[in-house]
Amino acid sequence: MEIDSFTTIKPAVSSSLPEKVHLRPMTLSDINDFMVWATDSKVTRYCTWEPYTSKEAGIEYMNNVILPHPWLRAICLEDDRPIGSISVTPVDKIRGEIGYLLGSKYWGRGIATEAVRLVAAEIFKEKPDMERLEALVDVENVGSQKVLEKVGFVREGVMRKFMYLKGDVRDMVMFSFLPSDSLH
Repeated sequence: MEIDSFTTIKPAVSSSLPEKVHLRPMTLSDINDFMVWATDSKVTRYCTWEPYTSKEAGIEYMNNVILPHPWLRAICLEDDRPIGSISVTPVDKIRGEIGYLLGSKYWGRGIATEAVRLVAAEIFKEKPDMERLEALVDVENVGSQKVLEKVGFVREGVMRKFMYLKGDVRDMVMFSFLPSDSLH
């Protein structure tokens, strides 16, 4: 299945989740839903950016970063309203970095895990030259580490003093998923 800027990814089989998770391109009309998680300091704690304080700043971010992004999708439930986002950013010709955010009221329900699973199942088909999907996770972000491990990502190790984030030098955990790896 080729994934382009117009493709919606839906699970191939029925999920055991109470909600069905699917991914679709974000649009500027999603701004109000985006602002729910983009203004939440719990959600943005491990992001490189601070929570947004105005809708205008959110619109600017959507126009300058989200909409032109090479591969970013809204995480949606059955009502098709975004409750988070997930992206794969090219690192080089063979590697992509996955990142995701989910509104805090949806944490702990398996939704992020299902979104990551959907991407890992399809991204190598769309990008056959990609040899590695990787994730860098703050050592304190245990929830995100669990998401990746549940999907089948391999924890490769801690990158000490790897990233400057919000005034602190942070240790990061490197995870990877290869096309030959099995989804859990």
